[in-house]
Amino acid sequence: MAYLVGAKSSEVALMNGLTVNIHIMLGSFYHPTEERHKILMVDNGFHSDLYAVQSHIKLRGYDPKESIIFLKPRKGEHLINPKDIMSVIEEHGKSISLLFLEGVHFYTGQFFDIKNITREGHRQGCVVGFDLAHAVGNVKLQLHEWEVDFALWCTYKYLNSGAGSMGCIYVHERHTNGYNEIIPTMQGWWGVSNAEKFCLQREFIPADGADRFKISNPSPFLSAMVLVNLEVFREAGIERLQEKQKLLTGYLEYLLKKYFPPSNGIESNKPHIQVITPSNPKRRGCQISIMSSGPITEIDKRLKAKGIVCDIRKPSVLRVTPAPLYNSFTEVYKFVHILEEVIDEISWQNGHQN
Repeated sequence: MAYLVGAKSSEVALMNGLTVNIHIMLGSFYHPTEERHKILMVDNGFHSDLYAVQSHIKLRGYDPKESIIFLKPRKGEHLINPKDIMSVIEEHGKSISLLFLEGVHFYTGQFFDIKNITREGHRQGCVVGFDLAHAVGNVKLQLHEWEVDFALWCTYKYLNSGAGSMGCIYVHERHTNGYNEIIPTMQGWWGVSNAEKFCLQREFIPADGADRFKISNPSPFLSAMVLVNLEVFREAGIERLQEKQKLLTGYLEYLLKKYFPPSNGIESNKPHIQVITPSNPKRRGCQISIMSSGPITEIDKRLKAKGIVCDIRKPSVLRVTPAPLYNSFTEVYKFVHILEEVIDEISWQNGHQN
């Protein structure tokens, strides 16, 4: 797992589920004061992250309406401008306790500049953490080198381990270096060092590195599912997968723009679509988010009837994610033509209903 995120093995621990791990990390890394109590997040981020953050702010006696700063796209845009991220950190940095952002935005597929965001956050004295649920196994990560304080992710998206599979955390070694605790942790017997785990001592003697954040014994069945998929990733090679990913997603974007050109304001019964994911391959992974003026639920329903499994995010986004581990260029080609068929079917019905 450390290989996939650019970390030392001692900095990574497999445990719990994603949102549970968010609570554990916030318990250790969010220490608000009157001067620094704010958390910087992406607007319209994944709701479970927001729920967890709101609860920790309330538990510490603060108001989420005052303690959360949301990064938002500019008016009329879908993506967050990188310059705006840096400007907000610089402007509010002295009041921000924690930057907690998504590595890849779940809705738009935008891959944020983790390296420079972390550097600017640290320059302002902030702790910097990332939810990498849509990043691990998808984009190149160098968490240790970038000096990210902590990160967490699930294993049931690009790591293919099944819904409800185990989560994972990363904690930079500077926070756990040494025998004694550097930061406070929620403690349980599985976070005790292996040498002391069954000694039943009153004193908590922490395990090395990120393992000290573990609380309970993990499921061997869920652990095995993750292990098998990690072996597949190592055999395939993450560098080779990322090389194919850029070509595969680039081909998808090319076909979408070819077969669904901009409407240029011309009225039509035919729903038009727009790719809202960054065109720059360095700023995205596998995911292409398509915004449609048509009934997105109906489009998705018809795609599924033709054997195409995508994902919708209301009100109007279809997430299409060709995975380089098992999807082919031929499948991408077929998808675009089937999408065209579906759009034409809906257009024909709209034309006959009007």
